[in-house]
Amino acid sequence: MSMKTTPKYPIYIVSKGRWESRYTSKTLESLGVDYWIIVEKHEYEKYAGVIDKCKILVLPQKYLDEYDTCDDLGYSKSKGPGSARNFAWQHAIDIGAKRHWVMDDNINSFQRLNKNLMCKVTNGAIFCAAEDFVDRYTNVHLAGMNYDFFALAKTLMPPFVRNTRIYSVLLIRNDMPYRWRGRYNEDTDLSLRILKDGHCTVQFNAFLQEKQTTQAIKGGNTKEFYEKEGTLPKSKMIEDLHPDVAKVVWRFNRWHHHVNYHSFKKNKFIKRDDVDVQKGINNYGMKLIKKDL
Repeated sequence: MSMKTTPKYPIYIVSKGRWESRYTSKTLESLGVDYWIIVEKHEYEKYAGVIDKCKILVLPQKYLDEYDTCDDLGYSKSKGPGSARNFAWQHAIDIGAKRHWVMDDNINSFQRLNKNLMCKVTNGAIFCAAEDFVDRYTNVHLAGMNYDFFALAKTLMPPFVRNTRIYSVLLIRNDMPYRWRGRYNEDTDLSLRILKDGHCTVQFNAFLQEKQTTQAIKGGNTKEFYEKEGTLPKSKMIEDLHPDVAKVVWRFNRWHHHVNYHSFKKNKFIKRDDVDVQKGINNYGMKLIKKDL
């Protein structure tokens, strides 16, 4: 069976104000997985002091200038990560990639869920497995890994969920006509546009991400978005863009957006004719190793 540990699609980290913490870059380096990290020009020297310069891409100003925030506030506050994500998308196209990974910058580790036991991975095999799975189908436009805190030990989790929101760690098909938009919750908006056009998304539970809580660490958009204005504006934007399936609700002492994904369950996988899936289980060389306490 396959022993692949190197992802075939390029990986991009979008980062802002987190050259000190560098959670995702440190995680990928510990796995031996290559990446590019996209930063704004005024922060380049800070990142270049702690990360190999060949890994750093500077966000061109035009991507910020041309980004559709879906509001009329302009540069009065951060435009969010969408402009850098659009730059990653175009960069991946320019180097000839069919898909690309784009990740938030606050990911501590990646996990394999095995019989409801979360096991931290030590190489890039889970990315290879995810890539091969989505490449079996003609209509999986977006995929990603669920958060580890949703994988409850006493709850039986399916290996993946079809046609829901994908966030934080995303595998994107490059030839889609969509691009990132919106100052907030751009991942939910992209997922919904894909699903409304009849395509599929895949959220993996077999492969998980352990992420630092966005509002709990400095950098990113924490100060401008969450400390100053709370969660209502970002929740309201999704309701405004997709009023047919989204609404704002008060839960867990803060505002959230609630999306009804039920109608998208009718979107079915379409298997490629030229893919021959091997019989049996392919663990991509992964095996459980008992750690010494």
